Amino acid sequence: MKAAVLTLSDKGARGEREDGSGPALQNWLAAHEVAIVKSAIVADEHEEIVSILKEWADSGGVDLILTTGGTGVSPRDVTPEATMAVLDRVIPGFGEVMRARSLEKTPHAMISRAIAGIRGRSLIINLPGSPKGAVENIEAVWPAVPHAVEKIQGSTRDCAAPPR
Repeated sequence: MKAAVLTLSDKGARGEREDGSGPALQNWLAAHEVAIVKSAIVADEHEEIVSILKEWADSGGVDLILTTGGTGVSPRDVTPEATMAVLDRVIPGFGEVMRARSLEKTPHAMISRAIAGIRGRSLIINLPGSPKGAVENIEAVWPAVPHAVEKIQGSTRDCAAPPR
């Protein structure tokens, strides 16, 4: 599987804060034998996020795009809106699972607006901006990610073994 990681952070893009979540996700993915083919850090700007997500998904070389940051309720948190603007189809279950799992650790999880969905042959998942939150959330949904990517890319393999 080939993945890209996009960090959304005004301060990070200006060099005022070191990005911890992007590298944490890249390390986690590498440990799970996922190749990192693209990464970037940009400001919380709707059009810039849209442009990068389209470019990466439409390139044909990225199976999984993870965003980190911009999923809360601050005025500059626009990642879900930018993601919605590029998606062909939404997959609500990923956001539901991430919020449910995070709610076990913090009541702030209920203000997460993270979404996931499909553009072309790529799966895009929004994750929180903290390194810990980003990794915990990808861990929560990972059991479904490889299968989802396989199906998005046209696999006709059965989803479950037939009953005996």
